[in-house]
Amino acid sequence: MAHGTEVMDVIFGLDPRWYAGVLFCLTYLFIMSERINRAIVAMIAAGLMVLGGVLTQEAALQGIDFNTIGLLTGMMIIVAITRQSGIFQFLAIWSAKQVKASPWGILVMLSLVTAVLSALLDNVTTVLLVAPVTLLITDSLNVKPYPYLFAEIFAANIGGTATLIGDPPNIMIGSAVGLSFNDFLFNLGPIVALLLPAMLLPIYLIWGRHLQAGADARQRVMDYNEADAITDSRLLWQSLLVLALVITGFIFAHDIGQQPATIAMFGAALLLLISSLPRSPGDQSRQLEKIFSRVEWITIFFFMGLFVIVYGVERTGLLEMLAHRVLELTGGDATMTTISIIWASAVASALVDNIPFVATMIPMIENMGGLLGGPEALRPLWWALALGSCLGGNGSLVGASANLIVAGFAERAGHPLHFMRFMLIAFPLMLGSVAISTVYVYLRYL
Repeated sequence: MAHGTEVMDVIFGLDPRWYAGVLFCLTYLFIMSERINRAIVAMIAAGLMVLGGVLTQEAALQGIDFNTIGLLTGMMIIVAITRQSGIFQFLAIWSAKQVKASPWGILVMLSLVTAVLSALLDNVTTVLLVAPVTLLITDSLNVKPYPYLFAEIFAANIGGTATLIGDPPNIMIGSAVGLSFNDFLFNLGPIVALLLPAMLLPIYLIWGRHLQAGADARQRVMDYNEADAITDSRLLWQSLLVLALVITGFIFAHDIGQQPATIAMFGAALLLLISSLPRSPGDQSRQLEKIFSRVEWITIFFFMGLFVIVYGVERTGLLEMLAHRVLELTGGDATMTTISIIWASAVASALVDNIPFVATMIPMIENMGGLLGGPEALRPLWWALALGSCLGGNGSLVGASANLIVAGFAERAGHPLHFMRFMLIAFPLMLGSVAISTVYVYLRYL
């Protein structure tokens, strides 16, 4: 895949590796500083890759993984339509009532709902839906929302680790390597089931045992009627039907020879069709505008720019060189390489968003194939990368997109999640979950 030998006509006669490498580092620094929106940074840098002569426009388009883009966009459209039915508010209120509005019980239930939805939809979408309802419930109980939002961030990133569609890094790895929905579920599902209770234990010791709510406050939550949350039962059944078809499609994608992006985009188109049918053409256009405005275009364009930047760096042969360097450090030992990947990706994903990190690591690991014994020998490395990057996202507020979305809701509600305060508890807990995962990877694959 790397094209280190090809001649590149880079601007001002600069060395292509230097030009691409410096541009890549500057992109990272700007993304980390959060002074300019990350989508703008990625698009400017992608443009400079092409204008600087590292890539042609055709090559830049080749570098964009449209399977990832299509899968993300399709799922965002499906969820934007489904949320209009009120099903997500229904789930949150129903969960709270199952535990008689006990503050700790609600935290556990909301964490479970978040983890399951993150595996089935994706973690970014899930927190968009669960966080506002959490703030409503904690407000009614007169308890601080901080422990709830903290637990939901962890549950979203842990739950999202379990499936192909749960977390953007998994979508990227699955698409690049051809791993199916079932591959992720069978390989990462068991460890996720173990990590969720392991995460709730320290949260109970830090906050859970001190959570108290008066009888009146608990009664207020019990008085909510979850059935009132369902605003459109026809749309609910349509959405659930399409979601079931899409997830079935993901499970059998390999057997029917289809890519996840095709299944997600077709599901989105089908749901748009059946939910628009009774409306007039004018109404349909207004409805479409409303749904498309809910798609996170910032995330989509960030991905597209990022793919071009990483592809540019890869084409110069820089990533191949780094892959050789990593293997020299680990002595070409598969076990050492796998364990170093899980820890390096966890720490790096906590400090920078895990999406650009994974985009860089994928071609680097692919370049190790020949030296470690072919694609099959790389399997443990892919699971190590998925676990490290998804769980590492819990280490800080900038570690994963889901964290930033929860932080945004919290700030608007007047309960800001401060960077250092979050990290002081989140980083050690994240390291604990990575330690458990390392043992799992070692015992199962090495």
